[in-house]
Amino acid sequence: MKKINSAEILCVGTELLLGDIVNTNAAFLSRELAALGISVYHQSVVGDNPERLRVALEESAARCDLIITSGGLGPTYDDLTKETVAGFFGRKLIRDDKVMEQIKTFFAEMGRTMTKNNEKQADVPEGATVFENKSGTAPGICIEDEESGVTVVMLPGPPRELEPLYREKVRPYLEKRCESVLVSKNINIFGIGESAVENILRPIMEKASNPTVAPYCAPGEVRLRVTAKAENKDIARSMCDEMIEKIMKTEVRDGVYGIDADSIEDVLIKKLINEGRTVATAESCTGGLIAKRLTDVPGASSVYLGSCVTYANSAKEALVGVKHETLEKYGAVSEQTATEMARGVKKALGADIGISTTGIAGPGGGTPEKPVGTVWVGISSEKGDRAVLLRLSPRRERSYLRTLAASNALYIALKE
Repeated sequence: MKKINSAEILCVGTELLLGDIVNTNAAFLSRELAALGISVYHQSVVGDNPERLRVALEESAARCDLIITSGGLGPTYDDLTKETVAGFFGRKLIRDDKVMEQIKTFFAEMGRTMTKNNEKQADVPEGATVFENKSGTAPGICIEDEESGVTVVMLPGPPRELEPLYREKVRPYLEKRCESVLVSKNINIFGIGESAVENILRPIMEKASNPTVAPYCAPGEVRLRVTAKAENKDIARSMCDEMIEKIMKTEVRDGVYGIDADSIEDVLIKKLINEGRTVATAESCTGGLIAKRLTDVPGASSVYLGSCVTYANSAKEALVGVKHETLEKYGAVSEQTATEMARGVKKALGADIGISTTGIAGPGGGTPEKPVGTVWVGISSEKGDRAVLLRLSPRRERSYLRTLAASNALYIALKE
């Protein structure tokens, strides 16, 4: 069979069209195929209808080398992917005794009785390659059609079955038929908007063809994906590294907090572990979001001491020692209160670094002097105490403002 350069993903199931189930299979398969250097130009979803499925197969077969289907391999009457694909290539379905034994064993191990309709899952198109499904009863099936040069791989719909089956069986099969591989590396940038990043890097991005450079945005940050295509991973990685080195010579470097980093909090925790320093947080407007994000990171317990969610002014006074006079004179949302919160939680929990947030997340509560989106982030460390003012967009919803405030606080702590 010829090498595989292009693919299409065809997901089968009326429940996908109705929105009852989120189609995570397409995203998973796209990422996996991209890693193999196989270009995916189309994705389709079709209901449990053999006529429409056949039309989709005809269209895909005319455009690509590989079609991967998901779903429609179950035991019920409307599971017709296998039958439709077999008919499309003019192949009969034959009973595979080995698959039948695997299905019987699966039910026996589950302590369940196999019903008659499960037997049809042991029927496979003649001449097909069968991939054992250790997580379910429907095997993966591959048809290589010499006449058209098209390969079809059929996978079960449940992600808990599709993903391990792909990784264990299908990926090794596809690797043997790929001419090249793709390797991607991500530059994590905070505090510089997507448009600003694009403006700085436009000369590089316009000339970049291999590796390519593509920006993706998230609240407060931009991820630059650098992707190289080469005959092997070592060469592709080297090509990515050369491009990253070029990008790091631009103004973008001022906002870079990691390469292939999972998150700001992950980088912060690793930095604190390496430095042997600890951190504590006092949160008002973020309501414990910073604490949640820090404790999501494995190993955080060795450097993150705890949090005080001081939403009310009385809690700010009682738990982290904000002076009553400070609150009366400057208000809860102020440089002075944020600074005292950070200093107070650092002292109360015996941390090396104290971080605080106090602000107006909306939708109400803003004033002309302190509109919605006004947030102060306090920081206290051996370098001293200070607070940073954030002017976040009042047009954004409450959850977005809280997320962005937490991200800024984590980034400020990372730079401390």
